[in-house]
Amino acid sequence: MAADMKFAKTHEWIRPEAGGLATVGISAYAVEALTDLVFMQLPAVGRKVKAGESIGEIESVKAVSDMYAPVSGEIVEVNTALPGQLETLGKDPYGAGWIVRIRPDDQAEMGTLLDQAAYDALVKS
Repeated sequence: MAADMKFAKTHEWIRPEAGGLATVGISAYAVEALTDLVFMQLPAVGRKVKAGESIGEIESVKAVSDMYAPVSGEIVEVNTALPGQLETLGKDPYGAGWIVRIRPDDQAEMGTLLDQAAYDALVKS
């Protein structure tokens, strides 16, 4: 995992990318907790989102969970292959299992999120 990756308390991760973009996904912990994924709804490209706003749903045999935007910004790309290959989330949640790319309104907003150590402490508690 990248040292500059941050986590939301709702189990989304975000990693800054070149050109002012950021890649977003859900943590390995969240994928493991959901188990047996059956459906995913992705947001539309071009959609403006606020931090904490639902950007889609992921459904397992146990429950339907919202996925949330860790920062405010515009969705510029979605991983269209993912809904047909949900197993990718379990195999590579921080790589091929990315969900959206977002253009953050304010890069500093990422500083309000948890680093790896803080996130690990959160999921252990």
